[in-house]
Amino acid sequence: MTADKAAIAKQFIELIPHSKALGMQITRIEDGLAEIRMPYDPRFVGDPETGVIHGGAVSALMDTCSGAAVMSHPKSPAATATIDLRIDYMRAATPGQAITARAECYHITRSVAFVRATAFDENTDQPVATGAGTFTVGGAS
Repeated sequence: MTADKAAIAKQFIELIPHSKALGMQITRIEDGLAEIRMPYDPRFVGDPETGVIHGGAVSALMDTCSGAAVMSHPKSPAATATIDLRIDYMRAATPGQAITARAECYHITRSVAFVRATAFDENTDQPVATGAGTFTVGGAS
């Protein structure tokens, strides 16, 4: 992957106010692969009794990570937008722990990219959520 693609994908994360507000940080980016970490923050708790992060924050993390994977793919001209994203929540995230999403753009056509993603907390033996999505490619964003 070129340094330009990595820089574009990094700017993608840093320039989205929602991603910035959630504290998302790219920890890995390469050809069609992305990994983004979101630290635990009590402001994003969905259940005050348990301290579990809201599913919407996990969804935003997985969507953003998937978009970064598309942007870093060698056949992608960089611009992308979510067409469809299905997320299956496997278990509650562990309160107090960061969540990391990993996404792979495994197939790309002239207009659509296909992505698989998984989110883990610091207890990485079981995923918090898995997802599959489709994204626009190129000027269709």
